[in-house]
Amino acid sequence: MKPDLFLACLSIYPTWTTALKPRALFSDSIQLTQQDIGDFAAIDFGDETGVSLNSNVPDCKVFPGDDAWPSVAEWARLNRTLGGALLKPEPSAAACYPGPDFDQAQCQFLLRNATSSHYWLDEPLVALTEWSQGSTCPLTSDPQGNCTRGGFPEYVVNATSVKHIQAAVNFARNKHIRLIIKNTGHDFGGRSVGAGSLSVWTHQLKEMEFIPSYSIGPYQGMAAHLGAGVESWEEHNFMAANNITVVSPGCGTVGGVGGWMSVAGHTTITSTYGLGADQVLSLGVVTASGRFVTADPYTNSDLFYAIRGGGGATYGVVTSAIYKAYPPVRVTTSSLRLSLSVPTNTSSPTPGVLTDADQFWQGVGLYYRFVAKVLDAGGYGFSYIYPGANNTFSFTTTSQFPNFTPAAVFSFMQPLYTDLNRIGINVTNPSSLFPSIYGSPGVGRAPAPGNTRYRSRLLPRENWEDDELWNRTINAIRKATEGGFENDFYFHGTLASPTAEVAGWPGSENAVNPAWRNNRMHAMLMDQAPQQSAERDAILRGYMDLLREVSPGAGSYMNEGDPGEPNWQQAFYGYHYPRLVGIKRARDPWSVFWAPTTPGSEGWAVRPVDGYAESQNGRLCRVRGSDGEN
Repeated sequence: MKPDLFLACLSIYPTWTTALKPRALFSDSIQLTQQDIGDFAAIDFGDETGVSLNSNVPDCKVFPGDDAWPSVAEWARLNRTLGGALLKPEPSAAACYPGPDFDQAQCQFLLRNATSSHYWLDEPLVALTEWSQGSTCPLTSDPQGNCTRGGFPEYVVNATSVKHIQAAVNFARNKHIRLIIKNTGHDFGGRSVGAGSLSVWTHQLKEMEFIPSYSIGPYQGMAAHLGAGVESWEEHNFMAANNITVVSPGCGTVGGVGGWMSVAGHTTITSTYGLGADQVLSLGVVTASGRFVTADPYTNSDLFYAIRGGGGATYGVVTSAIYKAYPPVRVTTSSLRLSLSVPTNTSSPTPGVLTDADQFWQGVGLYYRFVAKVLDAGGYGFSYIYPGANNTFSFTTTSQFPNFTPAAVFSFMQPLYTDLNRIGINVTNPSSLFPSIYGSPGVGRAPAPGNTRYRSRLLPRENWEDDELWNRTINAIRKATEGGFENDFYFHGTLASPTAEVAGWPGSENAVNPAWRNNRMHAMLMDQAPQQSAERDAILRGYMDLLREVSPGAGSYMNEGDPGEPNWQQAFYGYHYPRLVGIKRARDPWSVFWAPTTPGSEGWAVRPVDGYAESQNGRLCRVRGSDGEN
């Protein structure tokens, strides 16, 4: 790794250096005042400096039906303070179930046409995976039983300003109600749902502003000021309008300022420009006390460090962020496909179609090992291995090169194809390559809720550099993937190397899992079973242990990781964890914010009504005696 020369130069910038501040986004400028609060003590601010950890905090969050649950009149008064932004929606899929919400036409729209629209992103309750909610109202054409609320929140604040978020945080804190945060619902670990909760829905915070010249510390350059509800496809349109590039999620409907950034955020250009968390220059945050603050390298620097990679929905509600911006980036992509099929009598086999399993896996291994060179050149790999009938497999991958010409990509990839041909795999290096602009303009369409569950491992570069360890690694990938035949899962490998050098300033000083800085492959087992269970967890954990055994001390990516990950504190946060817990306790002594596998979360646990430990369908209660009690 090259020396971080920019770090050596930081001494020329005094620690009191501040940013050349742009104007606040309009949504950030509307804030809760003492006049708004009046005599409504339930929305008054807190003061974390005068509170000991969990003082006057009940053993369980107040739940619907409890004597302490706010009255209808109190909820109505909160709604008046919010200007009508308090929602109490029913689950959308209730339209398909017998009962007062049954609506045949709406049900058919949800089943057939909703995925051609923005519907599921504009839905205030749904997360795009159903098992974490308890699957109490799944979308289906053949409903069994009744639709119940389960792990969906009781109320939702449709936030369009900081004021709305402040009032919600204060009300939840003062009333001891569970608080959750949701944007688009791209959540696969149960962090955007929670029974008996009040949800802060940041989806409408859509403002974007291009800043041609922004200065903070050693950074001087272009920037983009983004609201917390901005989706990646909206960023892309904004980028096109301003002739810039902003590092944004690869999936067009993922929000770029919320959970994606706050856990790391990888994408096509990560090996060249860094992770999403590495782009942040300043944040707008509503803290657990209800106060709105700016967090940057020189102001509230503890929050600035923690929120950039140290876990979302636990230190505060991010309302906006200022990101680095770059000149336009063009990306050239080269694709490869291999298939393992049953033998046939054909004398002219199709290119890339193999009948020998060892040869197939040797080809897969050649690609995965070669891609280390792609990453060191600033590129990215995106691959799947799908099991099929009769012990067949399909391997597909793309190698993406920022700022490479098609001719340069063709030349770069040729040694791989030479090696594949050498072992008898008939494939040709594609020569018809066309660069495309990173973040091309488009529209957002959301998938219907499903049951995707990620289990993942960040495999380090050492596994690529040692022949014996590499052989163990590709054998572990093979054995784990072969388990998908009988157990209904497949393998997904994204390949990126967002080193500390690439992260730059201030990215290299954030709380991103250290395993990312040494990463080669984000290896995932993709589970889509309709029901999750402790028994299934044990089966998948056995296959994941194959990957853990070849990468001791590495880690996992929480956004696409298992909420049941063993030793998740180390796996998701590495050596940052003790510092993050300290910041959590100092900033939120009331435990206002809680989400599974976030720092300090082991001090609380959901008591699920269905008995499944990872479900959010139950009351949230303290775990007495826990080391992480918060």
